[in-house]
Amino acid sequence: MKYPVLFVSLGPGDPELITLKSLKALQCADLIFCPATLTKDGIRKSRSAELLKVLSVTSPLSFFTLPMSKNREAAWRVYDEVFVQAKELYGQGKRVVIVVEGDASIYASIHYVLDKLVEASVPVEQLPGIPSFIAASSAAALHLIQQEERLVVIPGNITLSELDSYLSTNHVLVIMKLSQCASVVKEYLRLHSEHTCYYFENVGTPQALCLRSTQEIGEREIPYFSLLVIK
Repeated sequence: MKYPVLFVSLGPGDPELITLKSLKALQCADLIFCPATLTKDGIRKSRSAELLKVLSVTSPLSFFTLPMSKNREAAWRVYDEVFVQAKELYGQGKRVVIVVEGDASIYASIHYVLDKLVEASVPVEQLPGIPSFIAASSAAALHLIQQEERLVVIPGNITLSELDSYLSTNHVLVIMKLSQCASVVKEYLRLHSEHTCYYFENVGTPQALCLRSTQEIGEREIPYFSLLVIK
């Protein structure tokens, strides 16, 4: 018997926000492919592995180390290796899980592996998770969208004119990967104090932070795990 390769969404960081279906898949896995990064000191770090440990998941882990670089060629090579191994394990009848932080359908570069598996006629299944902006809105008791408002989710590349276009036409804007466009967003907030802002860091973790002061946001160094909601 052969099993589809599962792409399991771990959610934003709080282990209690994972779905029961995802937890069962992790517990039954023969091998879990787990993303990691290397610090400047050469130490491997993995938020995903930390979550799995809290969840008492004992399935074997296979780490794949992603370079922190805008040059994606190195990342594609890592993903190619994951694809080859996952395909081979599928052929052996193993239960293979590839974990994804947040939700696998939202700005998840691991979809490169999913697409290659599909092209190779390997069945896959994508298990949904709670994206960071949904978890953040709940933590702040924020009514994210209401009545005739429209929600727009964008990555960290936007111009001042695009911000003005969205926010002048009844849109609620979620900016993910905020660190990539921090200077543009800070300048916009300085010019438009009439908007309501919610700034979040490390959603779903003990280090979680929520700010509403545009001055505090403007003065803050924006880390990788951050997002902004502008209404």
